[in-house]
Amino acid sequence: MLSLLHRTLSRAPRYSRAMTGVSLHVSPGCCLFDDPLRLQVRGLSPGQDVSLRTALSDEAGELFTSVGRYRADSSGELELSRSPALEGGSYTGVEPEGPLWSLEPRTPLRRLLKKDVQSPYQLCFSLYQAHDPPGALLAAAAQERRFMGEGVTRVPLREGRLRGSLFLPPGPGPFPGVIEVQGTGGGLLDYKASLLANRGFATLALAYYNYEDLPKGMKEFHLEYFEEAVNYMLQHPQVKGPGVGLLGHSKGGDLVLSMASFLKGIAATVVVNGSVANVVAVLHYKDITLLPIAADMKKIKQSQPGVFDISDVLCNPLEEANRKSLIPVGRADCKFLFIVAGDDRNWKSDFYAQTACQLLAEEGKEKPEVVLYPRAGHYIEPPHFPLCKASVHKLAGHVVTWGGETKAHALAQVDSWQRTQAFFHKHLNQRKVMESKL
Repeated sequence: MLSLLHRTLSRAPRYSRAMTGVSLHVSPGCCLFDDPLRLQVRGLSPGQDVSLRTALSDEAGELFTSVGRYRADSSGELELSRSPALEGGSYTGVEPEGPLWSLEPRTPLRRLLKKDVQSPYQLCFSLYQAHDPPGALLAAAAQERRFMGEGVTRVPLREGRLRGSLFLPPGPGPFPGVIEVQGTGGGLLDYKASLLANRGFATLALAYYNYEDLPKGMKEFHLEYFEEAVNYMLQHPQVKGPGVGLLGHSKGGDLVLSMASFLKGIAATVVVNGSVANVVAVLHYKDITLLPIAADMKKIKQSQPGVFDISDVLCNPLEEANRKSLIPVGRADCKFLFIVAGDDRNWKSDFYAQTACQLLAEEGKEKPEVVLYPRAGHYIEPPHFPLCKASVHKLAGHVVTWGGETKAHALAQVDSWQRTQAFFHKHLNQRKVMESKL
């Protein structure tokens, strides 16, 4: 009974009513991080100007904030789903999730990440009188945004050489299985995997370097390690076969392309701003070696004082001198979805996706699905993560721009997240998985 009461209260709207009689409602009081935001204000004077401040502190104590400027309607009410934000704030127009995706860090060059998915983020909403400067506090409310929903389990993976986190949805299963591979940051980031598990996928966030007893650097990788992960998932009683899905971003994108090209048991692969060439580290598989694509550091450009653009640094993998880095995507027999940012300033994601299409066409394979978001940047995340405009690139050693326009990037994240889930649901229930040519 107490458990039922707790669940009921956690889903109820959270609100506060100040001495002024103004009430601020946020619903539900507890939800998943990628859920929509519903916020309403009651008790204002008709046409009253107010400022809505949203605040979130990350695990390191960094404060992210946004401000929306609003004017109450003739009934003295505001509702983010229909009330437009006015000029001068962090966002404008009717933007129900604007308070979330427009969050900016107090300290420059910080990116919002979630390292402990078992603890939620607490969002604080404060409503103030007037715009510039804001006046007295009228009302406040809080919302808890979780990465693991009710019934989702997280299993730390230490099976043989494998390291990572396996997330299982609630219920008896089995479930469609996905392996998620992150970029060059190293360690273990499993927030995407946890969010996918909430949507019905048994998801393995696979660490591959700089985590526990894994290699500390990015000198060379062996695809046999990733093959172990595929076999682990296919043999797991809670994973529905006969194939698994792959999700990779940035460096993780070229790794999942290599997995799809060489390994058995892959049914569907989603590449988010990935490279069609092997990047940074030598990749081995049996008697095959893919060299890292060459880079011309002279092509680094300064986009603004102290911030660099590295998008032209990598050489063309189609040129003869660089063919040994080109991933033989034409060997793959799975379905592909390429998520591409048109303003990716890390590298030429659009060119790489089109090259992958060409390589598959040359082998008579089905044309992949390619979705281009013209004004999105490199870090396409799940919904509501704010745009990271620039930060220190771990390998380049510079502050680099990642590209993207705030609102367009936010819309790309919502759409691509929905497409990714629909793609996996569609293709991970197939009855036949083609074997690789090895």
